[in-house]
Amino acid sequence: MDIKRLAKKYQDYNVELRREFHSYPEISGNEVTTTARIIRELETLGIPYQRPLKTGVIGIIAGKLPGKTVALRADIDALPLQEQTGCDFRSRTDGVMHACAHDGHTSSLLTAAKILTETKSHWNGTIKLIFQPSEEKGPSGAEALIAAGVMDDVDGILGIHIWNDIDLGRISVEAGVRMAASARVKIRVTGKGGHGALPHLGVDSLVAASAIVMNLQTIASRELNALDPAIITIGILRSGTEFNVLAQEAYMEGTIKFFNAELSEVLRAKITRIVENTARAYGAEASVEYIAGGGMPLVNNAAMSSLARRSVEKLYGPEALVLFEKVPTSDDFSRYTRQAPAVYAFVGSRNTAALAYYPHHHPRFAIDEDALGIAAGLYAQFALDFLAGE
Repeated sequence: MDIKRLAKKYQDYNVELRREFHSYPEISGNEVTTTARIIRELETLGIPYQRPLKTGVIGIIAGKLPGKTVALRADIDALPLQEQTGCDFRSRTDGVMHACAHDGHTSSLLTAAKILTETKSHWNGTIKLIFQPSEEKGPSGAEALIAAGVMDDVDGILGIHIWNDIDLGRISVEAGVRMAASARVKIRVTGKGGHGALPHLGVDSLVAASAIVMNLQTIASRELNALDPAIITIGILRSGTEFNVLAQEAYMEGTIKFFNAELSEVLRAKITRIVENTARAYGAEASVEYIAGGGMPLVNNAAMSSLARRSVEKLYGPEALVLFEKVPTSDDFSRYTRQAPAVYAFVGSRNTAALAYYPHHHPRFAIDEDALGIAAGLYAQFALDFLAGE
């Protein structure tokens, strides 16, 4: 079976679907229209499906005879971001954008489904197509699907991320740690309000909160081994009601990234200590809510990584493989890695000769759509290689 040829044959189909999904993005947990569109396509292809959650869907393709079960996962949610690309198929939903290539994951998995359905008389086993909601923001869609039993009969799983920090035509499938574990922190600081001209009569929660933001950075720089890094980013700080009123309360929210799972509880303790003691030093009080979020980095299984390498070489030759350093972003695909042998592939989409480069989660994020065919081909080829026992 010439999977590369079939992926190229259906490239226009892939691009058309991707642009449709891009035009009508939906945020985590609200992917109702997206789910309905995926289902409509599965029905057209004659693929049975399951609906274990409110959004998202699981397609099931059976080969000519029973065998192993392999899962292919695509995340389907978008980001709360105002698009600034100006492209013809830009988001029609105000304040929501596919700025992380999930539209491309979805269209590429549907294209792989088309290929696999067309060739199912040539292979044995079962392929599960996991169109997963809620990757960008919790509660985790992966965790919910696992709780619903979607992974109970799965022998192996592949996830793909179209990636703008890798050149078009290059693919990374290395074994080992590929993405960071993630946690979230919510901090509330309480002071004492008053007149902005008389700060000595109150307790300024905004000043205390600002000190907390700065002091938290010393955890990574002074309290952790430099070879065992972590990132603490406070992305939200809200405080105050008027320019001349002493802020009585402040609220902060941030993300924490780390590669060593054992750091989760260490970071919880350090963050709590610094937050509470810093607030106290300014005469304020503070509370910390630390949300571990699974606390596991994404790790590629060595055997699955080796199989993925062979699949890439079959499709695009050994020159397509590229070594790519692990990244401190996170993906709840890490949940699946605890249920079955797993591999996560980065498929390059950067082509600065054709498109201006912008990183993921940027309002001008764009990909070279030739990456879609590469992703579809890899989904299909890997599934067949896995089921063949390679």
